[in-house]
Amino acid sequence: MKNGCLLFAGMLFFSGACIAQQYSLLIKGGHVIDPKNNIDRVMDIAINGDSIAAVAASINPSAAKKVINAEGLYVTPGLIDMHTHNFAGTEDGRYLNNSYVAVAPDGFTFRCGVTTVVDAGSSGWKNFELFKRQTILHSQTRVLAFLNIVGEGMRGGVYEQNAADMDAKMTALTILHNKPYLVGIKLAHYVGAEWTPVDRAVEAGKIANVPVMVDFGSQQPPLSLEALFMEHLRPGDIFTHAYAQLKSRQAIVNEKGILEPFAEKARKKGIIFDVGHGGASFAFSQAVPAMKAGFFPTTISTDIHTSSMNAGMKDMLNVMSKCLNLGMDVAAVIRASTWEPAKAIQHEELGHLSKGAVADIAILQVMKGKFGFIDAINSRMDGNQKLECELTIRAGKVVYDLNGLAGTPYNPAATISTEEPGDH
Repeated sequence: MKNGCLLFAGMLFFSGACIAQQYSLLIKGGHVIDPKNNIDRVMDIAINGDSIAAVAASINPSAAKKVINAEGLYVTPGLIDMHTHNFAGTEDGRYLNNSYVAVAPDGFTFRCGVTTVVDAGSSGWKNFELFKRQTILHSQTRVLAFLNIVGEGMRGGVYEQNAADMDAKMTALTILHNKPYLVGIKLAHYVGAEWTPVDRAVEAGKIANVPVMVDFGSQQPPLSLEALFMEHLRPGDIFTHAYAQLKSRQAIVNEKGILEPFAEKARKKGIIFDVGHGGASFAFSQAVPAMKAGFFPTTISTDIHTSSMNAGMKDMLNVMSKCLNLGMDVAAVIRASTWEPAKAIQHEELGHLSKGAVADIAILQVMKGKFGFIDAINSRMDGNQKLECELTIRAGKVVYDLNGLAGTPYNPAATISTEEPGDH
């Protein structure tokens, strides 16, 4: 008997009547933000198994085996970090390809509310199978990937300058044979005045019917961004490092602090502008005037690796918090971190809280106070709000719980286990 009811065989009995516990988990009283479904209000979310079973203004807590009180917190789809580097390994001199600089995802995703990462071109068609076996198939985090147009992948140095290794056909075929994992094509770090690498990547994108993500510009004088957007890329292609301030690349905000007109033209065409913060690719000198002009990112991402996560970037929530303090509201930040990236990578089964969708959920709070944020060139700005993850659910299971929202209250009268730590 508990609280006037009897629990027996998964049923609750009240005065002769019974209510089946039809939900494995209920998130109660949180402020739900689900951009796909235009939800931005207090709602309850019920989960059964690995899927969302119901979203409603009020769901009877007696119908759930476990209830999480999310009052005063935001409940969102699991975050999608669309630019990461996860091909972690133990080989020297390979930059982000089976290397020490790339990071295995599970250690940094769930604590930030991230349930899906998209590796941005660490592997090419020659070594994607190793990446899949080594990381993708062994991660609790959902790991998807852009395939590098360079067959060797993101090995750095001369390898990424080899135009002869940019094979559109082999890249596209590898994607077509690995559709559950590969979402597009990545071009990065090429130095040269020719457009061949961009055009090879777009050619592969056309064959496989997937978007191209471009980390563009390592040339003096810089190639034209307007030409890139209007003459070479297609609607739905992705320009990452949107707020970078680099000598080797034209910027979207000019030397007078004015947003270049071609940026708005490109957005109207359908070019996706991605943050891709990284270790060197987010400058307040670009982000502040661009966002003041209303030019917010389509998608928010980290470009996470060991260098960026220990510098100004830090993690997904820190990048989102920067955008929050630069004028985006909470709903817009969540949209750019969930539904917009899901659409960009053509995985619209993700990034929302519809009934029947996989139960990937983040519970976040917006902390108020005084916080400092650093860009890629060590400039500091103060902000008064910062996002923190309270709890993360991946496929219906609690995988991170900062303050024990899903925990069972400690009972000193309960039997103390006598098992040794190694007994499990």
